Amino acid sequence: MDKSGVFVGGVIGAAITMVIVAVLFISPPESLKSDTVEINEQVINTVEASSLYSKKLSLIEIFEKSEPGVVRVNVQRSETAEVVGGVGSGFVFDKKGHIITNAHVVNDAIKVVVTFLDGRSYNAEIIGADEYTDIAVIKVSADLALLHPLFIGDSSNLKVGEQIAAIGNPFGLSGSMTSGIISQLGRLLPSGSGYSIPDVIQTDAAINPGNSGGPLLNMRGEIVGINTAIQSATGEFTGVGFSVPSQTIAKIVPTLIEKGEYKHPWIGISGRDIDPDLAKVLNLNEAVGFLVITVVEDSPAFNAGLIGSEKTTEVDGVKYPIGGDIILSVDGIDVRKIDDILIHLQRAKSIGDEMILEVLRDGRTTDITITLQERPNTN
Repeated sequence: MDKSGVFVGGVIGAAITMVIVAVLFISPPESLKSDTVEINEQVINTVEASSLYSKKLSLIEIFEKSEPGVVRVNVQRSETAEVVGGVGSGFVFDKKGHIITNAHVVNDAIKVVVTFLDGRSYNAEIIGADEYTDIAVIKVSADLALLHPLFIGDSSNLKVGEQIAAIGNPFGLSGSMTSGIISQLGRLLPSGSGYSIPDVIQTDAAINPGNSGGPLLNMRGEIVGINTAIQSATGEFTGVGFSVPSQTIAKIVPTLIEKGEYKHPWIGISGRDIDPDLAKVLNLNEAVGFLVITVVEDSPAFNAGLIGSEKTTEVDGVKYPIGGDIILSVDGIDVRKIDDILIHLQRAKSIGDEMILEVLRDGRTTDITITLQERPNTN
């Protein structure tokens, strides 16, 4: 499988010109990685929680309320050294001792140590991890007085320009806070799994190595994302950071706690967004939709009869794929580009669900129903 292709169900498509560096986790010197956050069922939807998180707070109030629930995560990956692996961040999910961090922070760890605000440390057990969203759950048997679960908000309510704050351990500096705004929503973030993470939040809050797994908070002190990666050519913050949204956390974390893993749905196609030049070649009125180029054998798309582009045509020395289905909508939601398909799949769909694709084929629109299957491992 070509990990650079656009595979609906997770893989990012078009070439990415910016350098995305997952840097929120401090590994030995040069190793920079990504971040993620989680959701607390026991706190959400309670009257008490609603009253506590109903008003806008100052940055000082947000820090004072949230700092006790943010932890430092030290990882050891080798038997030969006392501390090898690096430093990341995490936050308390519930009173049972579950803590949310990034999957890349605890990947291949032989020992994980969690340190709370007062300096007390505990060995942690890895409960589950999902590399496709870079979310992991670890657990400690800590004094209940130390467990301050943070409230998970609804990232679907975020607006571009909204003020936010991030708390973590950049460069190992425990309990550091930065602030900024939501720069954009619905980004696709490449990951080491070969699939992209959809629906990611872009922010200008300073995020650096060691912030991995730390919370992104709105001005009511609610977690709306988990700090994950930055765009950088040097590995240091340059004004563009990325956080996996709380909606994704809410969907993934309970299953990780229950089963230790999360199985993602998959369609099984690759292709490209319709741009103005391709729209002209295909005689389309608008440059919208997603052109199917390849259909993976035995995938849900293959079984449903989707058709890929088997031919090309050349215009002004440029070759364009032709003849494949063009996806116009999924479950009634317009598709302007691949992002719309991936976000809908992440937010609303599970393995075994049906998805209705409206496709343009040979000049006519038709609905095709596919049954989603488990995403194959690309490793």
